[in-house]
Amino acid sequence: MPLAQLPRHLLVIIAIAAGALAALGFAPTDAWPLTIIGIAVLLALIDAAPTRGRAALYGWLFGVGHFSLGLTWIAEAFTYQAKMPAALGWVAVIGLSMFLALYVALAAVLARTLAATPAGRVLVLAAGWMLGEWLRGWVLSGFAWNPLGVAWIWAPGVPQLAAFGGSLALSGLMVVAGGALWLAVQQAWRPAAAGGAVVVAAVVAGLALDRPVEAPDNPMVYLIQPDIGQGEKYVPGIEQAHLQRYLVMTRAALADRGSSRGALVLWSESSVPYLVEEDPRARALLAAALGPDDLLMFGGVAAIRDARGEVVELTNSLYVIDARGRLHGRYDKAHLVPLGEYVPARALMTRIGLARLAPGDIDFRPGPGPRTLALPGGFGSVGGQICYEIIFPGAVVDPGKRPGWIANISNDAWFGGSGPPQHLAQAQMRAIEEGLPIARATPTGISAMIDGRGHLSGVIGPHQRATSAARLPATLPPTLFGRFGHLASAAFGLLLLALAVLVERQRPPAR
Repeated sequence: MPLAQLPRHLLVIIAIAAGALAALGFAPTDAWPLTIIGIAVLLALIDAAPTRGRAALYGWLFGVGHFSLGLTWIAEAFTYQAKMPAALGWVAVIGLSMFLALYVALAAVLARTLAATPAGRVLVLAAGWMLGEWLRGWVLSGFAWNPLGVAWIWAPGVPQLAAFGGSLALSGLMVVAGGALWLAVQQAWRPAAAGGAVVVAAVVAGLALDRPVEAPDNPMVYLIQPDIGQGEKYVPGIEQAHLQRYLVMTRAALADRGSSRGALVLWSESSVPYLVEEDPRARALLAAALGPDDLLMFGGVAAIRDARGEVVELTNSLYVIDARGRLHGRYDKAHLVPLGEYVPARALMTRIGLARLAPGDIDFRPGPGPRTLALPGGFGSVGGQICYEIIFPGAVVDPGKRPGWIANISNDAWFGGSGPPQHLAQAQMRAIEEGLPIARATPTGISAMIDGRGHLSGVIGPHQRATSAARLPATLPPTLFGRFGHLASAAFGLLLLALAVLVERQRPPAR
């Protein structure tokens, strides 16, 4: 039976289920062929919609199912705070999904409005999806989590094309793949074959680009993962024990290195509970764990004080310290989490009873943006990215001074079972886009070294207390996306629209 003849309530169920099916392409399931099938169903629904409004509704319902399944980890974050009932976590997941689904509705209504042929609708939906993902990366501070293109991360070859068009272009390619499947079901063989050929060409080109990245003379990086769960972090008086765990693991790792060459040790976000810039004893304690030529990078906070010396704001920061206790730079997190690290319109939010998830009554101040730090010794230059900053394509590197690599420290203990592997997949995509290695350290996993083609080494899985030694991979030449950012993605989107215009012009005139 054609979709248009099915009862409306059944079409609602199909749209939501198709969105959820498409979300199974993301980690931890990584079933990217199911994403292609889900997109094919969405296209069938859009094509069967009698009006633009119905097409928008089907797109919105698809988005609700898609984001609700992909963002279940948000609900777990609510279990680690006391200011709001934990059950509100599921309300937050559904509410956020209903908002994010508006971008899918936008893409659906564009496909229904601007194209009349099946092939044209595939192309417009692909471009519209890219537009929606670009918008949700910055509207209302942005939430770029899980762009559709990240579902390709374990597909053969395809992820390497992010170096040219970014993850947004891969999202458009995913829609083209789903469109090719839908067109084949419709027995529209010529456009289906054309779409399939594009996907096959992407796989072949990506496999040709996917070469090993080696750097035999680069220094070693030690990733320290102490397995400190979120439920442990705020036990009164426990901070010293946690810091000692980091120090003991660091000393043990460096003692077993088998080389006198200096190494770099990477700890996670918020790993040091001191104001290290104001506390020389804290700096001495950290330095004592290092050898003469070693460096330690760690997460901490800096205090911003008023004229009376009172702390009025904090920064969520990444520090570098050497074996003599000297600080060699600080990167301040620029993309803060609304209601997690600061309260927008605090007076109003307090009045209506909305409290933030993170404990404390002092807001964090955002930093100026990506910054490159010059490191002493043979460690080159590094760009800092803290926690979910790494999910924003085109916004992870200082545009005026490209670093040799990126340090991404995070606390993924908030993120449940599905959040950490999704976060890692997005870090892999940033590495490919920029052609830069990324060293990633978290307290509970997943910690890893990522080379400039997205390959992993030194992986420490979830909830493991372990140290990983990984050689810093080579820095690749600047990529097309690294040079031009979203302009490269936009070029692919415009190409899709140009092809849609050509397809629509070849449509036989209505009789």
